[in-house]
Amino acid sequence: MPAARQWEFAGANGAVTAHIWPHDAPRYVAVLVHGYGEHLGRYGHVAAALHDHGALVCGPDHAGHGRSAGDRVLVDDVDDLVADLHTVVASAREDLPGLPVIMIGHSMGGLVATRHAQLHGAELTALVLSGPVLGRWDALAALRDLTEIPDVPIDPATLSRDPEVGRAYAADPLVWHGPFKPATVRALLAGIEAANRHGSLGGLPVLWLHGEDDRLVPVAGTRAGIEAIRGTALTSKLYPGARHEIFNETNRAEVLADVTAAIDAALAAGSPR
Repeated sequence: MPAARQWEFAGANGAVTAHIWPHDAPRYVAVLVHGYGEHLGRYGHVAAALHDHGALVCGPDHAGHGRSAGDRVLVDDVDDLVADLHTVVASAREDLPGLPVIMIGHSMGGLVATRHAQLHGAELTALVLSGPVLGRWDALAALRDLTEIPDVPIDPATLSRDPEVGRAYAADPLVWHGPFKPATVRALLAGIEAANRHGSLGGLPVLWLHGEDDRLVPVAGTRAGIEAIRGTALTSKLYPGARHEIFNETNRAEVLADVTAAIDAALAAGSPR
């Protein structure tokens, strides 16, 4: 697979760095949407699997994340992240007109991807959600009214049963290891509520994947959000024992095979809209 290239554009709140893994003869475009505090550079193996499956792969580092500009992990409005994501999608569609677009969002990126689908769903052929922040996130809601948010970083052991994943995460200088910012807490909770209010994704094929032992974004809270947005083409799968980052789990090959199988089905069915 070719090495990723980066390009920069003026986002809603400053310069955004986007990544692209090119493909000589792509069958579709896969847009990756990363989670809170991380960056798209952690998704090289996901991009490789999708590239081997025939995708040109692309996606942004969210504002304030990774190589993008902005105060670290500061989110004023989830729909600002959606607007930046839409710029990446629009660029890919301009470069590769007529190709199907599959969006894959993890954790907070699942919320951003869902809001994108709600606002720009006609541009997508399918949506894949990995441990998405939807419905309710009780741990975040508990921070809403605190005058000072505790400086307690994410426990790397909650990410995956593979200890190497946690070690790499803890040592990654582009990963945020500090506390949530109050504005980000408010923005994410407002984004969750907006997704719940907006409701159904209609006929868009949606694949929801989640680790049963996800302690960061528990299944029960997300399930309420999936019920709020579900349309007529929802498929779901829970992985026993898996933690939050299912693309980095010990059964990652199974997870990625489930993703590519769902993409094949969506491509065969064609655009729902």
